[in-house]
Amino acid sequence: MAMVAGHLREVKGYYHIVLSYVDSDGKRKTPSKSTGLPVKGNKKRAEAMLTAAKEKKEQELAQKEHLTKTQNSNNSGEISFAQYLSDWLSMMKGCVEQSTYGGYSRNIKKIILPYYNERFPSLKLCDVTPKHLQDFYSYVINERKSTANTAIHYHANIRKALQNAYRTGMITSNPADRIQRPKILPFTGGFYSVSEAERLLEAVKGDPLEFGVMMALYYGLRRSEVVGLKWSAVDFENKRISINHVVTMCDVDGKTKIVAKDRTKTKSSTRTMPLIPKVEQYLLRMKREQEQYKKLCGKSYCRDYSEYIYVNQIGELIKPDFLTTHFHALLEKNHLRQIRFHDLRHSCASLLLSNGVSMKQIQEWLGHSNYSTTANIYAHLDSKSKEVSAETISKLFSNA
Repeated sequence: MAMVAGHLREVKGYYHIVLSYVDSDGKRKTPSKSTGLPVKGNKKRAEAMLTAAKEKKEQELAQKEHLTKTQNSNNSGEISFAQYLSDWLSMMKGCVEQSTYGGYSRNIKKIILPYYNERFPSLKLCDVTPKHLQDFYSYVINERKSTANTAIHYHANIRKALQNAYRTGMITSNPADRIQRPKILPFTGGFYSVSEAERLLEAVKGDPLEFGVMMALYYGLRRSEVVGLKWSAVDFENKRISINHVVTMCDVDGKTKIVAKDRTKTKSSTRTMPLIPKVEQYLLRMKREQEQYKKLCGKSYCRDYSEYIYVNQIGELIKPDFLTTHFHALLEKNHLRQIRFHDLRHSCASLLLSNGVSMKQIQEWLGHSNYSTTANIYAHLDSKSKEVSAETISKLFSNA
């Protein structure tokens, strides 16, 4: 098994992890990554992160070595397709983030492997044809009644796995490149009107979901962004709030894990926005209440998440899934039209658009990576711009 060495380095007052190992190509690698921990008072935590990073890298290198051996012993592609997918999945566990691996694992173990094990148990990797894949996508859509978009997610996983087999010489071409991909259906989100949004804000008062609903409606935050908000992201003095940390949940080998990241979905999603007065007042109230709960609960209060804003009365972090499940129950209880929690983000955008805010400004408010993303989702709602166009063209030809 490959050994990984490492040490801590101080860079501008923060601990950085530096690893040293020889990769599968025989080249020495010395990657460096910030722990995000200030040097003062965090040596033990930094050392624990260093140990975890070394173990993770050793596991990753071992998995790559195992797959290489498998590939070398089955270089003609005689390995079964199902076994290859399992081996590829094992290799990816140490190569991608937990949330990404969780998606791969869920798709392959629960949907893709059961299909091929049942219908093509003896199918070899080298014998996989475009039809084998096309039939699977038809099964997903016609028999499982999943959407075409879901089938495309499975296709992306299969294609990535087969591309690795092609790159390493196990197959002569990638059959996933020669199939007819299911047609992506246009997305249409649910939107609340102003009156519906006001009814929701009234219904959610005093509920643990209140902060989540407020931030999704006011700022169009994603679920992961709401849960990932830290007190350090709020600048009460300059009236600013920053979106720079997310918390997600993923299923890794049957176990649900919380994954926290100091980066958002895209680079543009990291943004700083004005602190809306109502939100500021609510945050100050939350801060006071949390201090009261700390005193009231004493040692029973969970201090593991003290840097996070969205915690319950005993200090535990509000989980992303809670927002989804509890939101549905809250709407049902208050006889409000059913939409997804994520549709509050769309509601925020649609309300801004209907009140004269430009598409470009909405792009920046929501943190979309590019203008086309915003335009593709909300163009059908932009009736004001069409009215302006109609008035303009009418005036141009008024004398004709």
